[in-house]
Amino acid sequence: MGENLQVNADRFMGFADLYDSARPKCPEKVKEIILKYMGSKPSLVVDIGCGTGLSTRIWSDISRKVIGIEPSPDMIEIAREKSLGLDNVTFISAFSDNTGLESNSVDIITASQSFHWMNPETTLQESDRLLKNGGVFAVYDCDWPPVCNWEAEFEYNKLFEKVNEVELKYLEANKKFIKWSKDNHLSNIEKSEHFRYVREIVFSNTELCDARRFITIALSQGGLQSIIKSNIDEINSNLNSFEKRILDIFGEDKFEVDFCYRMRIAVK
Repeated sequence: MGENLQVNADRFMGFADLYDSARPKCPEKVKEIILKYMGSKPSLVVDIGCGTGLSTRIWSDISRKVIGIEPSPDMIEIAREKSLGLDNVTFISAFSDNTGLESNSVDIITASQSFHWMNPETTLQESDRLLKNGGVFAVYDCDWPPVCNWEAEFEYNKLFEKVNEVELKYLEANKKFIKWSKDNHLSNIEKSEHFRYVREIVFSNTELCDARRFITIALSQGGLQSIIKSNIDEINSNLNSFEKRILDIFGEDKFEVDFCYRMRIAVK
């Protein structure tokens, strides 16, 4: 309670373009599942921690109005640029627990790849305030790396073992960002007692990929970016080795990857 979460927003400064180019699109399955639980067409969908709007724009053809909430100026700038021409989609620079929106006005609240950067208690309180009776709250995350090739996945995991080592060695003492475990998402939602029904759902979504996108997925991770922005040279040989191995494994081929999702969904 009372954390200054601007430090979390600042963690995502400086690589919004890269993030937007590599991260997975919001799966249609997300809409299908949420609409099943909603039982009707939404008038207002709010996407908290919306980043570059990848998880916001998907609602533009379903809901009368869609609002993305994002505190990072870099991310929200890209979100607005990418949403030009979608008259029913707007973005607000705000935090998830202080949106400034009207009480009992929202049908659906979503958080894609972002709930672990939010205070769960205050965010759930704000979501309870915003949601209409029968409204749906849905948090969903995909696991890294995507399913594709065991050798490439091995190289990805090896790189991030080094990322974790370097963060502990150089950045842990000065670490100011605050992160909540994804493993506690379901229990945090249940313990809030704001919802009549809560469950977890797992599914996957297939997208096309190539070696460069696979490499950029790694580069879009906040931990690696923090090391790069801190000019810590110790990561360079590992990053160069990773890029070379991925290019060796995939060459110029395009291939399918499966992003594996975990959704925690709740009905008010």
